[in-house]
Amino acid sequence: MINFFKDFLLNIFLIFSPLVIYPYLYKSQSHSMKYRLWLCLLFSLAIGFTMYFPVHFNGLVYDFRSIPLLVGSLYGGIYVAMFLYAALAAFRFLLGSPNNLFYLVSILPTILLVALLLRKYKYLSIVQKMIAAVLVCTVIKLVTFLIYLSYLHSLELFTTNLLASLKTYILQSIVIAAYIYLIEFLQTYYRMQEEAIQGEKIRIVSEMAASVAHEIRNPLTAVRGFIQLMAMPYLDQTKVQFYQQISLEELDRAQLIISDYLAIAKPEPEKDELIRLNDEVQYVSQVLLTIANYNDVKIEMALHEGQFCMHGDRNKLRQSLINIGKNAIEAMSESGGVLEIILSEQANKMIITMRDNGVGMTQEQISRLGTPYFSTKEKGTGLGTMVSFSLIRAMKGKIYITSEKGKGTEFKISFPAVRWDSFHPDIRHTSKSLL
Repeated sequence: MINFFKDFLLNIFLIFSPLVIYPYLYKSQSHSMKYRLWLCLLFSLAIGFTMYFPVHFNGLVYDFRSIPLLVGSLYGGIYVAMFLYAALAAFRFLLGSPNNLFYLVSILPTILLVALLLRKYKYLSIVQKMIAAVLVCTVIKLVTFLIYLSYLHSLELFTTNLLASLKTYILQSIVIAAYIYLIEFLQTYYRMQEEAIQGEKIRIVSEMAASVAHEIRNPLTAVRGFIQLMAMPYLDQTKVQFYQQISLEELDRAQLIISDYLAIAKPEPEKDELIRLNDEVQYVSQVLLTIANYNDVKIEMALHEGQFCMHGDRNKLRQSLINIGKNAIEAMSESGGVLEIILSEQANKMIITMRDNGVGMTQEQISRLGTPYFSTKEKGTGLGTMVSFSLIRAMKGKIYITSEKGKGTEFKISFPAVRWDSFHPDIRHTSKSLL
């Protein structure tokens, strides 16, 4: 009995060995020739090894060659089936088995049964496939055995060992049913994995599209507001030129966002320039002014007396601050309010404070702020805030948020401070005043 289990387990291992590289087999299905060649190689080896290490059971010498023969045929097609039948005959000849011609004549009719099953096999359910495989595998073994014994005039061998043969057929049925189930399970698993990957790709594309649209809307809204202001009668020419300048700069910023929107994946500043924060706060305030007027919100600005700077990318800084300021304005859109933008210095840090008296947030909302697809707005995506936070951190900035439901929110953004006066005068052209 111990020898039986040893031989049985060895045969099971040999039969199931093609499943070890099944992930590669599944991926190669798109290349039909490569897929068939792999099946021919793996299942012919499985047939050969099962014939070389048979199972000894109740005086019978038995092997499971019909299992890899049928499974390889069902999942490889008629050409693979023909190759496996030829391989079986070749292995039998190499192993020195008697009456090879009689055996070949006995097993050849079963290839017609395999061909008939192949026509409908892929349309069956998993249970139907298991049942069909068990039946066909049993018929292959039974037909081959009966025809072969008839040629040898030894049918009494079959009737004498009927009970022992029946047990081997039951074992064979269990093994091939488990084999079919595992293959179908793996196919379903990898198919679902592919669908999940494809769905993730579509989701990423949709998020990217939503984020681009969100970021482009900010400069376009500002441009639209300034164009409307320029249409006012008797407008001072100096203001017209000022509005034109900001509109052109905002259009340039929109172009930068369109041409290179890697910030959502790996936000890194493109430039490392010296930025005068007083000028940038004024610029951001002017851009936000048109959005604030539309939402009946006032903007109060307080600048620092000293000329402090920071290192970073001016366009990315503007993009981040405008996005945060726009969110603050929209949080006060229902009843109006005041947006405070304050630039201050503390412990060699420049701090930009944006404070509103809008709807506010809970602590849980604050902790989730800056994550994809989380927004306190009904139609928000959360992607703009995520990009803004990432850009600020990439420029060595830190963000502190305090909020109270119904009372408002305060953003404090700190950057390492650099005094403008500590630099040589010939680099002052890196930032220009908007005053």
